[in-house]
Amino acid sequence: MAFTKSTVASAALLSMFAGAAFAETEVQWWHAMGGANGERVDKIAADFNASQSEYKVVPTYKGNYTETMTAAVAAFRAKEHPHLVQVFEVGTATMMAAKGAIYPVEQMMKDAGEPFDKSDFLPAVISYYQTPEGELLSMPFNSSTPVMWYNADALKAAGVEAPKTWDDVKTVSQALVDNGMDCGVSFGWQSWVMVENFSSWHNISMGTKENGFAGFDTEFTFNNDQVVERLDDIAAMSKDNLFKYGGRRGDSLPMFTNGECGMWMNSSAYYGSIKSQAEFEFGQTMLPLDTGVASAPQNSIIGGATLWALAGHDSEEYKGLAQFMTYLSSAEVQAWWHQETGYVPITTAAYELSKEQGFYESNPGTDTAIQQLSLNAPTANSRGIRFGNFVQVRDVINEELEGLWAGDQSAQDAMDKAVERGNTLLRKFERSAN
Repeated sequence: MAFTKSTVASAALLSMFAGAAFAETEVQWWHAMGGANGERVDKIAADFNASQSEYKVVPTYKGNYTETMTAAVAAFRAKEHPHLVQVFEVGTATMMAAKGAIYPVEQMMKDAGEPFDKSDFLPAVISYYQTPEGELLSMPFNSSTPVMWYNADALKAAGVEAPKTWDDVKTVSQALVDNGMDCGVSFGWQSWVMVENFSSWHNISMGTKENGFAGFDTEFTFNNDQVVERLDDIAAMSKDNLFKYGGRRGDSLPMFTNGECGMWMNSSAYYGSIKSQAEFEFGQTMLPLDTGVASAPQNSIIGGATLWALAGHDSEEYKGLAQFMTYLSSAEVQAWWHQETGYVPITTAAYELSKEQGFYESNPGTDTAIQQLSLNAPTANSRGIRFGNFVQVRDVINEELEGLWAGDQSAQDAMDKAVERGNTLLRKFERSAN
């Protein structure tokens, strides 16, 4: 068949109109997942895009959690904001106070006509992000909780087992150091692990007003005897290298994976990193119990982030976003995400699917985080925290704890200062929210 100028022109015209007719509606998703997890986020979006032809989710990495939230706030003010933004759990109060900026995900799903059942989600995950009336504000995505990671080879060589109590932590640390290790235990995200989760695990309140859930006019109480005594004891452990501080966030991960420290307390979501980096057998167990504070643990609380829908877009775009939320929370996607990363499955169905697939049998201990979160029905002290300006408050706690680890102040001084400075930030947030 010969191609004339007119047939080529006609084909081009038809192609142009076909493209217009079948143009996909784009949904912009800003996230804070770098590295391997960023690649997994890209895969989730690409797989959703391939599953249908009406919508295209476009994921964009915007830096760490703080940078991503800051970028989204600035973009909203400039009316150039995405449809969806990933915000870490301590940004919840800030997002709630951003009047007119958020579109509660439960309402969005309803308005879009997308089936949605809150009972599908793990209670310990969903309760963190609900209003006092029970409305779900954001979609759980990457939820984790801190666990005790341990070098199984090192513990075996030292003739000890994984610790269950803080007394055990000291005993095991001493055995590890005596057997030639540089240090016994370290931890990261120290406010989350050693203040927020220590309090929840032992059913101690961090602040008034149900840890901020019952109102922004809350005040901190984490300078209590229980927290202070535990931190003082850890500081004393550092004198013999039973404990070493390795920095904020996940900075101390290499201290564990390179064999320097035999135990490490941090997020269950480091599973993928540890699996790829550690050249030894490792395991995870529940957080240690301080038997001087409680006779049994309560439950741990989550970290990680949720996905917030931002207001101000077209209804058709929200329909696409709602469909993506259904896809994202499906058992298959969540089981894959959980098994790849160490984040907990956000739904019961994803947990059950992981069981059926034999994941926990093949990888013992990988359900530790789920067991911790589901250990008991959450109390007002263990549901979570909802404090304003808590991103900055965590920085304050970090600074004061670093003064403790450096030997410049006592745990009581550190926590008293952190509470005083933190309460100032709470009052600043309360004024801005009213």
